[in-house]
Amino acid sequence: MINLKNIHKSYTVRGKVVPALNGLDLSVVRGEIFGVIGHSGAGKSTLVRLINLLERPTQGTLVVDGEDILSFDDAALRSFRRNIGMIFQHFNLLHSKTVAENIAFPLRIKGEKDNAKIDARIDQMLDLVGLAKHKHKYPQQLSGGEKQRVGIARALANQPKILLCDEATSALDPQTTRSILQLLREINEKLKLTIVLITHEMDVIRTICDRVAVIDSGKIVEQGPVAQVFLHPRHPTTRNFVLEAENSSDDDLAQTIGQVSDGLIRRLTFINTSIEQPVLTQVARECDVDFLILSGRFGKIKSTPCGQVTVSVRGDIDRAKAALVKLAGAGVIVEENF
Repeated sequence: MINLKNIHKSYTVRGKVVPALNGLDLSVVRGEIFGVIGHSGAGKSTLVRLINLLERPTQGTLVVDGEDILSFDDAALRSFRRNIGMIFQHFNLLHSKTVAENIAFPLRIKGEKDNAKIDARIDQMLDLVGLAKHKHKYPQQLSGGEKQRVGIARALANQPKILLCDEATSALDPQTTRSILQLLREINEKLKLTIVLITHEMDVIRTICDRVAVIDSGKIVEQGPVAQVFLHPRHPTTRNFVLEAENSSDDDLAQTIGQVSDGLIRRLTFINTSIEQPVLTQVARECDVDFLILSGRFGKIKSTPCGQVTVSVRGDIDRAKAALVKLAGAGVIVEENF
């Protein structure tokens, strides 16, 4: 659906060229929820604004829905942008207009004059985001979560193919964030909408995204399926995001491992069927070994159950090695160096 190749973007500030993106390659599959995560200043907001050409790349190729959008004239670009909705961190609602008028705004900009059609679309969007009772309220009468739901309804009013979310939950409390992410997931499934989501929070990526790209200093340093990137981060920036989400650090784990005087230290990853069976206790009994759990985390990545523990396998060395082989045979990913 979206292909960026060798994208560069620079700004000129006080006569000095400042690079924002450096040779970036990225592909987003039609119908997926794709996350881009990075720290402030990494270039992620610049990246998302390229997709609808709110920013133009300094260099590179940009193809959306099979079309080279960099070749569009003004009229073609206006038409193209109707296929892209966008929601923002601070909602960007028109405070002098009601909820209904905010949702109607892009329809009227498009040129729709049939008030009956506009009103029907407003009602449809309000039902979709769960705000049917708030049609005639003004933004100042709404909570933060309700404002963002209006922003989502407005972004979807013109039936776009792509929805861009620029830090859409950063201004919300954790409970409201979960409800907005659930809404975006339902919209993705119901409308088969391609969603590109920009965030600096790994929990957001883990909850909703199919794939993720990690951006650092204008470059994508790691990308892939969320489960793979989250459970086996390769780049230091990715690893830091994962550890921050777990309220942990490499130093904490190193200190814990340093306190263990014996046993084979291994990291075990359980995913899908391997997490549904009591494999640790079964293998411990069969091989006559003990597992000392040093650290661990269990939960879901989107809808996939998974877990990861660091253990010390204690007992006779040959039995300990045999236990690790049995775990691998049961679908557990066993890592010595991690």
